[in-house]
Amino acid sequence: MAEPPAVASEQTPSISITVNGEQRHCQAGLCLPELLASLGYKPQLVVVEFNGVILPRSSWADQLVVESDVLEVVTIVGGGS
Repeated sequence: MAEPPAVASEQTPSISITVNGEQRHCQAGLCLPELLASLGYKPQLVVVEFNGVILPRSSWADQLVVESDVLEVVTIVGGGS
């Protein structure tokens, strides 16, 4: 399922990042939860690998997203038998 692109306005500086193998442009200065929300993710339902390291949720608010960062975002799916 494709997520909507994060859009930076013409007045706001933007950066280029990679999310799940796709080049994306987003607003500069976002912390990780803000970025995830702008991409349409529910931060409480994902696991994030940030530049090759799985980040503990406790560090997300302090993690600034900058030019050329690489994220792999995995959505947690509930269910069972």
